[in-house]
Amino acid sequence: MMFRFWTLCGVCSLAFAAPAARADAFDRYTNPLLAKIAATDGVREVKQLAADTILEQDHVLPGVSGAFLVVKTNQGRFSKLLVAVARQKLDNGSSIPILLIERFTTYREGQERATQAAGQHVILFDGFRFGLDIGQVVPAALGGDLRFVVAGEKSTLEPIGNARLYLVTRPLPEAAAPKSAKFTAGSSFDPRSFSGSYKLHDDGRRSGTLTLKVADDGEVSGSYYSDNGGQKYNVTGKIGTPRYSIRFTIKLPRSEQVFQGWLFTGDGKALTGTSRLQEHEAGFYAVRLADE
Repeated sequence: MMFRFWTLCGVCSLAFAAPAARADAFDRYTNPLLAKIAATDGVREVKQLAADTILEQDHVLPGVSGAFLVVKTNQGRFSKLLVAVARQKLDNGSSIPILLIERFTTYREGQERATQAAGQHVILFDGFRFGLDIGQVVPAALGGDLRFVVAGEKSTLEPIGNARLYLVTRPLPEAAAPKSAKFTAGSSFDPRSFSGSYKLHDDGRRSGTLTLKVADDGEVSGSYYSDNGGQKYNVTGKIGTPRYSIRFTIKLPRSEQVFQGWLFTGDGKALTGTSRLQEHEAGFYAVRLADE
């Protein structure tokens, strides 16, 4: 049986690690899919999740390390987690078992991607409880949703109260990466080459996932999911002149942000230009997300 070992300094540094910048298989499990998890093949509900099972189910999601869990919290929200088991070295040379919550996201009720809480690199020792609705280690008086328990040589992760814990044993087909339209360089540029998903960076202040769909008449529709909380916003627009230019608008709650951009005609991998939010004009760029 192989365990990871951590020194105290290594554990402390994890708490301040920057979040991953690239979307992966874990990110595609959004709230609507989690809400159907109980009735999905390849998923089983567990009352106690043993360390051995966590080790066996490592790398269930392609390209992602950690066992993949879904929890319905005591407050009725859905949360997803990547967890691993490890051992913490002590000063006397011995070690104790710990649970690593490598990443977690708890979604708001009725939202597709808007988050209630999210984080990474949380460490649970014996008896520690974790509340997924607030994303914190909590005392027994606050209940929590999960508890890590060590009894002799065995360690388990358990749901608390009315929380329900599910182990995903194989990837769900609904969470497969969508296939974007393939870009083909040529003398005649097809405006439909704009269709696809991009990681949008705006003025170094905001970022998110932009998805565009271009109709035959050049009308643009789509969506934008902010990286700050996962809120969804509608996108409308129009292909311009020249045919590799685009103007689109993200409809925010109390305003609109207008983007004027140009797609790289050599490979179609990037979109760049300017944006205007109220009276502030700035630059933006968007990089096409490759199919996985």
